[in-house]
Amino acid sequence: MAELNEAASALPNSGIREIAALAARHAHAIRLDIGDPDFPTPAHVVDAAHTAARSGRTHYLPSAGLPDLRAAIAEKIVARNGYRVDADQVVVTQGASQGIFAALLAVTRPGDGVLLPDPAWPNYLTMARLLRLRPERYPLDADAGFTPSVRRLEQLVTPETKVLLLNSPSNPTGAVVGPTRMRELLDFARDRGLWVISDECYDELTFDDTFTSAAAVAQDRVISAYSFSKTYAMPGWRVGYLAVPADAAEVVSKCQESLLACVSEPAQWAALSALTGPQDQVAEMREAYRNRRDALLAVFGHTDSRPAVPAGAFYAWVDITATGVDDREFASRLLDRHGVAAAPGSAFGPAGRGYLRLSLTTSEDRIVEGAKRLISFVDQESRVTTQSGGQTSGARSGW
Repeated sequence: MAELNEAASALPNSGIREIAALAARHAHAIRLDIGDPDFPTPAHVVDAAHTAARSGRTHYLPSAGLPDLRAAIAEKIVARNGYRVDADQVVVTQGASQGIFAALLAVTRPGDGVLLPDPAWPNYLTMARLLRLRPERYPLDADAGFTPSVRRLEQLVTPETKVLLLNSPSNPTGAVVGPTRMRELLDFARDRGLWVISDECYDELTFDDTFTSAAAVAQDRVISAYSFSKTYAMPGWRVGYLAVPADAAEVVSKCQESLLACVSEPAQWAALSALTGPQDQVAEMREAYRNRRDALLAVFGHTDSRPAVPAGAFYAWVDITATGVDDREFASRLLDRHGVAAAPGSAFGPAGRGYLRLSLTTSEDRIVEGAKRLISFVDQESRVTTQSGGQTSGARSGW
């Protein structure tokens, strides 16, 4: 057998993808597992890509991105994120995920430590391992609203730590870091000479006024990552961007050149149209996600499994510990017996054990029906656990 990169070979399978693959075999399953917007990309955005392709705009671009798009992004950041960057501090990326990888590549060396949230989007961990970094997970506790705690970070930081990675609004919990906590976190990072990589790809999907961009508090050594995927229902277009301090922008751009040369030109013209065109659909999608969130919370009422109220993104983080069933096993049973696909919490890290992530990217009536089936199954499994003295057995009803 040929020798392979041991870091790549050791990467775990995605628990999210595992349940998605199983759900694909259930034609009528209620899909609450994948964070893929169910709205169409706005028509004017599609038209812009079509026009670009038809007119021959299909060439290499500067690695950092289309100049007009970088300028528009800089204007967006001032208007919506509350801090100022120049266009040459913007790097257009292949989605926020590739942007975060490029940022980590630019500011770390193998063996450096990186502080990652737990629970969190699992690709943070896989990126760190591919780059031969030393990840330390900082837990996001329910009693702290699933937001980072400086006290917890103090217990994990070492002289080898180089990066603090933040995610607000959070995938998977929907938690938002407010201005006071953000200031505490950035003070902590500054005092220890850390880079901050702030994943803010749900920045336009917030439901109150608590969200604060990290760089609006302090820009020194802060790299912010954003995406068109969620805001404009463009996940398959693969366009994101970084806002980078001036002294690091050239290095990040060089990393970008090595990783992919440049993002597709028609996709960048589409992204420009998304930013500069009508914003009505963004507001409509945000309101739809809010309504779906509220409908789901109403179904849960005052049950023990009621999620914490997500202040952003389009997820609900549901506690199923009362069942005593492993969350991956529970997710599998929920799909097989009740036709509801949900992502197991342990896919997002050890602190996610005993939770499910529900994605609000399907119609409100299907979300409500899926929540009802889930609550019924939680109650059923909880009774089985109680009757068996803590040892679970199979569910007793079918779908």
